[in-house]
Amino acid sequence: MDNQQNKLVVFQNKNIRRIWQNEEWFYSVVDIIEVLTDSPTPRQYWGKVKDREFTKLQLSPIWVRLKLIANDGKKRFTDCVNTKGAFRLIQSIPSKKAEPFKQWLAQVGKERLDEIENPELAQERMKEIYEQKGYPKDWIDKRLRGIAIRQNLTDEWKERGIKEQRDYAILTAEISKATFGMTPSEYKAFKNLPTKSKVNLRDNMDDLELIFTMLGERVTTEISKKEKPETFSKSRDVAKRGGKVAGDARRNTEKELGRSIISDKNNLDTDGQLKLEE
Repeated sequence: MDNQQNKLVVFQNKNIRRIWQNEEWFYSVVDIIEVLTDSPTPRQYWGKVKDREFTKLQLSPIWVRLKLIANDGKKRFTDCVNTKGAFRLIQSIPSKKAEPFKQWLAQVGKERLDEIENPELAQERMKEIYEQKGYPKDWIDKRLRGIAIRQNLTDEWKERGIKEQRDYAILTAEISKATFGMTPSEYKAFKNLPTKSKVNLRDNMDDLELIFTMLGERVTTEISKKEKPETFSKSRDVAKRGGKVAGDARRNTEKELGRSIISDKNNLDTDGQLKLEE
């Protein structure tokens, strides 16, 4: 499943942040409270619930602090609960939405367990999401293949001892720079995409852009598997080399076509919504 899609789920048109940790989902407490109460100040509401239900009654905490993406695009420590903790939290908050939220929460958990047993289900759900947004079938096939290739690459980086998101971003930037002459943030600016938003660059690439993105990441994976770099510096060198293979192929393709395959087009309208949805 795509990483960004993994980190957000929607209940009644409201986003709830989540993270997969220790083989289970953890959800943002303030997001759950906002959904259940429609409170304009969910953090303050949560503070009162913590004080009343857990401090005064001396109950064991049901939450852990994990890093989630905040509104400013940065990762910040946030109170989170697993599914069991979420059900306990719901009992502490009077809400007409409690029962439908419980049913939704149970379904979300079941879907993830189903996907662990059968990873193809995650692909099918992603395919449905892109179809609903109006993307053409052949583009969706490439996008899903790209997601799988990206997952293989991050798995390989984990094998090499790379764990920090910042390091993943640096390595990804090296591949992109060698492939397209731009880092992902520069590419987003080139396509006039909001650089600090959750808009996905790859969702705004055309077929050839996706193909060369996949080539750079796949070659990087293969070189890394062959050489097994032992340091971040060596993995960075591998990323540059993998990206260069794709960059050379891109330039040869452009020579044959007589045009650049790097496009400044995106799929957003002037309000930042997908044109494809129309």
